[in-house]
Amino acid sequence: MKLHRERSGLTQQQLAEAMGYSVEQVASVEQGRRPAKDTFTEAAERALEAQGTLSVLQDDVDLAKLPSFFVDFALIEAEAVSRFSYDPLLIPGLLQTEEYARAVFTGNCPPLTDDLIEQHVEARLSRQKLLTRTPTVHVSFIIEERVLRNAVGGTEVMPPQLQRLLEAGAQRNVEIQVMPSGHGFHPGLNGPMVLLETLEHQHIAYLESQGVGTVITDPAKVSSVSMRCGRLRSQALNAEESARLIERLAGEA
Repeated sequence: MKLHRERSGLTQQQLAEAMGYSVEQVASVEQGRRPAKDTFTEAAERALEAQGTLSVLQDDVDLAKLPSFFVDFALIEAEAVSRFSYDPLLIPGLLQTEEYARAVFTGNCPPLTDDLIEQHVEARLSRQKLLTRTPTVHVSFIIEERVLRNAVGGTEVMPPQLQRLLEAGAQRNVEIQVMPSGHGFHPGLNGPMVLLETLEHQHIAYLESQGVGTVITDPAKVSSVSMRCGRLRSQALNAEESARLIERLAGEA
C-alpha cells in the first residue's frame, strides 16, 4: 500500500482522507502494526486504483491475524474438500457469531490486548468463508449438548448463536449433530478433533488443547482419529433431531 501511495504522490493524510479512514489507521497498516480488514483493503484499492494488487493479498493478511500455532492448519483447511470436527467445550469457530467469538477471545488467559482480540475475531469470521466456498466443501460438526447450554458471553449472546447454528445447518453442505448429555463414555471424551480431506484426497487430523495445535499426517494415527469420528457420528443425534433440540434450546434462551 505504501508503494502505491508514494507512486500516486499522496501523503498518508491525503490517502486517509480519500479512503475515509484515520491517518493513524493508514500508518498502522503500512507499518505492519495492524492487519487490514477487507473493507480497508477495498477502500485502498479504490483510492489508489491498485487494480487488484492489494485485494489479492487479503487472504495472506487474514492468515496473519490468526494465532501462530493455528496458521499451518488454517492453510490446509482453506484447501480442504471435506471437514469433520467434534467440539466438546465451545461452539466451533466456523459457526461462531461475532459476539460469541469476541467473548471467547476476551476471556483468554493471559489477557489479550483489544487490538489482538479484534484481529483474532476478524480472522475467525474470515475462516467461515469455507462454508460458502466454491467448489463446495462438505462440512460436518458434532457439538456436545452442554456447549449449547453454556451461555458464553452472557444470555444475550446465545439466542443469535443458536439461530446461527440452525441457519448453517440448513445449508446442503453443512451437517450439524448434537451429542446428547448423559450419553456416558464415547470416543470424544478425550478431547476435540478435526479430520480433513485435501484436494489430493489425503486425510489429515488436527488436535488442539490449551493453545497448542498439532497437525497429524501419519496414516496410522489419522486412521485412529477417523475411527473415532465414525463412532461419534453413529452415537450423536442425527441432523434432524439435532436441529429440533437446538430450536428448543433457542426458545428457552
